[in-house]
Amino acid sequence: MTTRELWQNIMHYGEFDRMPVIHWTGWPETLERWKREGLPEGANIHQFFGAVPMWTGIGINLGLLPEFTEETLRETAEYRVFRAKDGVIQQAWKQRSCIPHYMDFTLKTATDWPEYKKRLQPDPARVPANLDQQIRNVDASGLPILVGTASMMGWIRNWMGVENMSYLMYDAPDCYADMVNTLADLTCWGLDQVLPRMKAAGVTPDLGFGWEDICGKTGPLVSPTIFDRCVTQGYRKIRSKLNEFKVPLYGLDSDGMVEPLTPNWMDSGINLLFPIEPGTWGATPEHFRQRFGRELRMIGGYDKLVIEKGPAAIDAELQRHIPLLKEGGLVLMPDHLITPDTSLENYRYYLDQVRNLRLR
Repeated sequence: MTTRELWQNIMHYGEFDRMPVIHWTGWPETLERWKREGLPEGANIHQFFGAVPMWTGIGINLGLLPEFTEETLRETAEYRVFRAKDGVIQQAWKQRSCIPHYMDFTLKTATDWPEYKKRLQPDPARVPANLDQQIRNVDASGLPILVGTASMMGWIRNWMGVENMSYLMYDAPDCYADMVNTLADLTCWGLDQVLPRMKAAGVTPDLGFGWEDICGKTGPLVSPTIFDRCVTQGYRKIRSKLNEFKVPLYGLDSDGMVEPLTPNWMDSGINLLFPIEPGTWGATPEHFRQRFGRELRMIGGYDKLVIEKGPAAIDAELQRHIPLLKEGGLVLMPDHLITPDTSLENYRYYLDQVRNLRLR
């Protein structure tokens, strides 16, 4: 059974007896620590760990086209202030990995939106010249296959900042809805470039997958009311296009406390969430299954911070998820990047325990 077949059986409640052993990645500081502890420089990290990537993907450029010209505004030995290709002025530290300090935005109000909207239109240049070869490659990979579905809210938040977006949703909701619909229409156009060629090659993606990161530790940055008014229609357009080509799952990546928005996402056609981050709010895949049922599939759910603590804690965290793992619909993996406080020994122990797990 390939990793893709195993993944499909888990997600669609078929026959399976184990979990895929997935390595996503760690923070740069984590990788530097692991090199000091025995990870060979330049090693193929999946081969080293005896693990597989989460999946493989097909997609086209759904971002700003053309991008803004990147421009350095100030630079020191410690940091660089620059206007990035998305128009955001930010300060990035050179010697540590962290979220940049966002200082100013090109897109602030509804009056600025036309400059962005014209960069979010269909264009043949968005389609990679080697798309057919990419399709052959993903089909041969033995991994789950996703097709990219962009972002209905997270990209807007990146381009505007939280404060500007929050005001816009109430001051100019029609503009906010137009932003969402513009992204959704471009995504559907992109799917029309990719999915017919995949169908002609006899390949059906396992899922469409988008990125949001639109929730914090106290809940979503978009209220359910505004979501239903301005955002739902965008997701539904994409869900309809995926249905047209018999793509069974439509997933999202959003950290934070996602539960308050999950009913709205599901009503919009989303049926897979990643990474079910426990955080300070105590989310668990078991609670999500109890509340939302088997229609909502999940990836993640294993508390990444537990791996720092060593074998006993790793075993306990794994054991508490076994009943749900046996039921299906959950591909277990750490809920985010592996932290710098995680030793190479502890991480390898975690992977070994997943590898040795038998569910039948």
